[in-house]
Amino acid sequence: MNKLDFFLKNETEQLTLAALIATNTPPGTVIFLDGDLGTGKTTLVRGFLQSLNYTGNVKSPTYTLVEPYLIDNQQIYHFDLYRLASPDELEYAGGRDYFDGHSICLIEWPDKALGYLPNADLLCQLSYKNQADAQGRNCIISANSGKGQSILQSLSN
Repeated sequence: MNKLDFFLKNETEQLTLAALIATNTPPGTVIFLDGDLGTGKTTLVRGFLQSLNYTGNVKSPTYTLVEPYLIDNQQIYHFDLYRLASPDELEYAGGRDYFDGHSICLIEWPDKALGYLPNADLLCQLSYKNQADAQGRNCIISANSGKGQSILQSLSN
């Protein structure tokens, strides 16, 4: 199993899925969050962080590129690369320093910095979806490493 597909009817279901991912994410994991504007990438990050008992405001670091969080001695970085004009900008901003093998990195718009990012352990692809009488989001989660496979396995249980 390399992929799971979730239909998320509302924000609560997105936050719940994010919490399940967070609970099973080991240090050093890189997660790519892909999807159009408004599909819930930052909502997934918020659910991820809140499930780890972070109580502050979680906003998309669109202008700062990265927002650091230290939770229970675990460094977590939330990237939003939407405004990158060139992948080189991440390099100039010291982007590679964040990928130290110990920090968890959640990256929105990873396609904006291809070639400067490590491979993702997990890819979450979000899209709008109408299903029966419900309008919501579709989230396809793919594993690209052993870590990703372990997280995916935990989500299927």
